[in-house]
Amino acid sequence: MRRGGIAALGASVALLLGACAGGLDPASTGLGGADVDEPAVASEPAPAGSASAGTAPAASGTALAALDTLPVKGRAPKTGYSRDQFGPAWADVDHNGCDTRNDILARDLRRTVTDPGTHDCIVLSGVLADPYTGRTIDFRRGQTTSTAVQIDHVVALSDAWQKGAQQLDGEVRRRLANDPLNLLAADGPTNAGKGDGDAATWLPPSKAFRCQYVARQVAVKQAYALWVTQAEHDAIETVLARCPEEPLPVGGLAPQVDATSGDAASDDAASDDAASDGAASDDTTSGPFANCTEARAAGAAPVHRGDPGYSSRIDRDGDGVACE
Repeated sequence: MRRGGIAALGASVALLLGACAGGLDPASTGLGGADVDEPAVASEPAPAGSASAGTAPAASGTALAALDTLPVKGRAPKTGYSRDQFGPAWADVDHNGCDTRNDILARDLRRTVTDPGTHDCIVLSGVLADPYTGRTIDFRRGQTTSTAVQIDHVVALSDAWQKGAQQLDGEVRRRLANDPLNLLAADGPTNAGKGDGDAATWLPPSKAFRCQYVARQVAVKQAYALWVTQAEHDAIETVLARCPEEPLPVGGLAPQVDATSGDAASDDAASDDAASDGAASDDTTSGPFANCTEARAAGAAPVHRGDPGYSSRIDRDGDGVACE
């Protein structure tokens, strides 16, 4: 079985290539120029005239506008939390034959080498432009080397549990734990230092990435009907006040979740999700194309999201059009 089916993340994939819009040094064109020495806490006041000061409404489709839709509540007790509440680690939720960890490594690393004996599922090596520190990390699979790159839950599972996930159906929690929208390959020690912190207690050392980081947290919490604490809300708002046009990331595996019951809203949502993962109802192909060469040979290129054979594996820029 070929790898495929990672849901397209749209403009959010481009976050690894540039600084967040607004409020940052315009000369910074990548993560490497980020200041990583300052403590990663959202304690700086919002600039005068910013959205935080209430002088301008947030534009529709921005992370700042979406932040206003999140309920603000206190943190619930951690009672009952365990990793097992979110299903087996790195489950193959998109049914592409590859576990989620290797799917994310394949998405986020460049110059990857895969094991052909695993249908190219296992990533043996690659290069990560680490979004959290701005450093370049050479990844090599091995007992003592694999931990150099870890897969971070942008919204930590423990944090999610205390802010609504314990009310979700078990299958929805499993999707949350394996949703590409909520996952980033990152520097191992930095990820370990984050723990289960939210934006009020931890932000990436790279200032250039903070806008994209909190925007992704907002997107995940909105998709899975999770809430934020007041301190978390204020910390996210402070970051986004410097980049008020930061778009809300799109894509992912989340069905529509009923915020009151925690259940998926309808079977139609699951059907739509399957379509966005590249599931084909047409007999023209038995599954996602393995690569663009195969798509072109079949006369199917360019392949649009929802078309038979589409997968985000071959949609490298995440714009919904592969092999253009």
